[in-house]
Amino acid sequence: MTQNKNAGDKLGFWSIVFLAINSIIGSGIFLTPGSVVSQAGSKALIVYFIAAVFASILAISFSAAAKYVTKSGASYAYSKAAFGDNVGFYVGILRYFSASVAWGVMAVGVIKSTISIFGGNPDNFLNVTIGFIILMIAVTVINLFGQKFVKLVMNVATAGKLAALILIIVAGVVLLIKTGATHSLSSVDQITQNGHKIVPALTITGFVMAVVSAFYAFTGFESVASGSEDMQEPEKNLPKAIPLAILVIAAIYIGVVAVAMVLDPKALMTTKQVVAISAIFKNDILRDVILVGALISMLGINVASSFNAPRILEAMAREHQLPATLTKRTKNNFPIKTFFISEALAILVPLAFQYNMTNLITLSAMVRFLGFIIVPLAVICFYYGKNKQPILPAPKNIITDIFVPILSIVLVIFLLVKYNWQAQFGIIENGKVVGVNWYAIFMMIFGFIILPLFMFWFSRKERNQQQ
Repeated sequence: MTQNKNAGDKLGFWSIVFLAINSIIGSGIFLTPGSVVSQAGSKALIVYFIAAVFASILAISFSAAAKYVTKSGASYAYSKAAFGDNVGFYVGILRYFSASVAWGVMAVGVIKSTISIFGGNPDNFLNVTIGFIILMIAVTVINLFGQKFVKLVMNVATAGKLAALILIIVAGVVLLIKTGATHSLSSVDQITQNGHKIVPALTITGFVMAVVSAFYAFTGFESVASGSEDMQEPEKNLPKAIPLAILVIAAIYIGVVAVAMVLDPKALMTTKQVVAISAIFKNDILRDVILVGALISMLGINVASSFNAPRILEAMAREHQLPATLTKRTKNNFPIKTFFISEALAILVPLAFQYNMTNLITLSAMVRFLGFIIVPLAVICFYYGKNKQPILPAPKNIITDIFVPILSIVLVIFLLVKYNWQAQFGIIENGKVVGVNWYAIFMMIFGFIILPLFMFWFSRKERNQQQ
């Protein structure tokens, strides 16, 4: 393994900002806004604002943790430093599983979008599988060229996805000015299809579910610090870069959804297109440009996921909690073993779900929630000096290290209590639960219990040697 990394290979401040944007903006804003508007109706902008505030609060907690611990692994490194080896190991395995599943979600999205653009059937299992494998090969080749090339690809992809989203806002505003065709936000609640209102009466549970759906478009910030050892001055750059990225993304997201709701909310809510946001435009060229932008965005987040997920596993190996052979890197600074393990998991989970995007998105989001509780708790431990392992002597702040983490925990618990678990783990027909979604239940059991137990047994030799 290449131990001495060239400083030029490491990510500087703006590359970290681009990585954060690239890690967050993927399929969410392109695929899910129609679902959010269908759930929340005229309150959709409020939903996205709340989701942005929620993401910002959590991001501040993760940023606060990054000033105390600069080792790779993000939530794994923070929980291990705060609560010891066993808790760290469990969180690390869960976070790794979640990151790999998220990679698979992004890959499925980009393949279905590509098939749709060329007029194919995005639900054809064989077509999706072939495209899936081709995409993974492409991402592998990009990584094999080394960290400098990965950094270049991520920066270009970030610029491309921002351009696509800004185009949606600008084109929408131009159309509104030229045609004068607008819908008031309140009218969204009255839109019908086949004689029935599309937007149901809004309940607290329905509102929370809409916030969770919107929040999915902001997730990804929690994985930015996974490769912190490949960054320049992570203790200084991460706490600044992550909130800045969230601020930029929130402004763009709210702008995109606002334009869609005013321009053509019915098309947004009823379209069968994978990239739902493109349905608000009638111009084929404009639609195609947005679809290409979405593809660039999702390709970029696949590359970001391929950067983040393997480094969680590698971080655990460096801490002697997994076999040391997993730390092996090529001469181009490519973590070869952890990459291929992560890639295999990212392929197998979507295959097990038969590319069901709803199940995959739900699973990916739910597995993250533990980290959203553990990391704020870790920050509070760091502030009071109750950590189990050494941390950096970082400046302490009662707002970012106590108040914000407590607020983060309260918000996560509230979302978990109000979450519609029946809808996510049941089979729904005509708005009623008619069966049990055994796929979702099994994968949650696998992620939270079976996989950690297996890895705990598998790594017993390394952990015993460390003790």
